[in-house]
Amino acid sequence: MSKIELVRQEMNKALKEREMDRKNVLSELLAALKAEFINKRADLTEDEENAIVYKEIKEAQETIDTAPEDRAELIEECKTKIRILSEFAPQRMGEAEIKEVIGNVLRQLNISSPTAQDKGKIMKSLMPLVKGKADGGLVNRLVGELIK
Repeated sequence: MSKIELVRQEMNKALKEREMDRKNVLSELLAALKAEFINKRADLTEDEENAIVYKEIKEAQETIDTAPEDRAELIEECKTKIRILSEFAPQRMGEAEIKEVIGNVLRQLNISSPTAQDKGKIMKSLMPLVKGKADGGLVNRLVGELIK
């Protein structure tokens, strides 16, 4: 079942149970998924669907981070949105898993002690392996820690 069908099904369920906050969040997610489907003019892959969910979560988190403290209602709304959207996002890779993938990439590239000049080569090989599965900022930070 595609994520569009799953979200539509959950949205209808929320509507029947009169959970309007959940219904509204799922409606926004469904609109974002449909928009990408229309733009692509083909079915979305699971990774593309997950990227859209992560994008929506990231936007809500940015709203929380930039909202003034006196906008408690907006902050709470975004926290609810993140909680609901997280149900549709697969678990992200942890630091240990990312470090393992980085180690594998370094072995493939025959790099024993990476330097700043190697970072581009490492990231070029690494990112396709973790895209949609790990936070890009975390991956960049972990690679940066290895560079001497």
